[in-house]
Amino acid sequence: MSIPQIVDSHCHLDFPDFEADLPDVIARAQAAGVTRMISIATKMESVPAVRGIAETFDPVFFAAATHPMSADKEPMVTVDQLVEIAQHPKMVGIGETGLDYHYTADSKDVQKESLRIHIEAARQTGLPLIIHSRAADEDMSELLTAEHKAGAFDCVMHCFSSGPQLAADMLDLGFYLSMSGIATFKKSVELREIFATAPVDRILVETDAPYLAPQKHRGKRNEPAYTALTAQTGAEVFGMDYADFAAQTTANFDRLFAKAAAWTPA
Repeated sequence: MSIPQIVDSHCHLDFPDFEADLPDVIARAQAAGVTRMISIATKMESVPAVRGIAETFDPVFFAAATHPMSADKEPMVTVDQLVEIAQHPKMVGIGETGLDYHYTADSKDVQKESLRIHIEAARQTGLPLIIHSRAADEDMSELLTAEHKAGAFDCVMHCFSSGPQLAADMLDLGFYLSMSGIATFKKSVELREIFATAPVDRILVETDAPYLAPQKHRGKRNEPAYTALTAQTGAEVFGMDYADFAAQTTANFDRLFAKAAAWTPA
């Protein structure tokens, strides 16, 4: 019996945590049914490394942005820069960008400026926006809603762990919510309840590896293979068989990340 196929929609395979055993990490992911993964560049200087990983390993795609926590420390990225990077056949998303007021609230104005640049790049390229949001629900909802009215774009709320109002507002815009290992934590009852109210055709799964390992491996290095553990929790949340949930979230991924779905090896 074949293992259900699933996608890790967000990880960081260029991080030093994977330097010693990246081929094994990707092989373990495939053995667990994780057929594709998106590795995220969080700074422009990281793009060559992430792009190189995507070029080396068929299952890996990449996205690029300036992370909101770095927005005031890095040169401000331009729309043209992002559009140029997006010409690569395996560059499939703009992100992660967004707002983070947990540690870096003092740079909120710079974060908003950076986010608007990334939104315009998403509009121009047609690639989905990948949003990081932490302790910024009200501003995030206000900004994304206004920008979407000014010119539509597709979007996923990566590693969603915000409140029910932001979830509802984002779903109203037609955006997607991505479930990470946080949803498997014993204390995450309210978060699972928020996911349960969402349409299942708007759900993705991810690891955010090397961070946020699911409950079974909590405190250890996360890796794409563990997407399956988060998806098992997701299946329980939606009252679905694991195979059906895996198929649904994979279809959701293909709808949002259409460039990844259309890619074939040379």
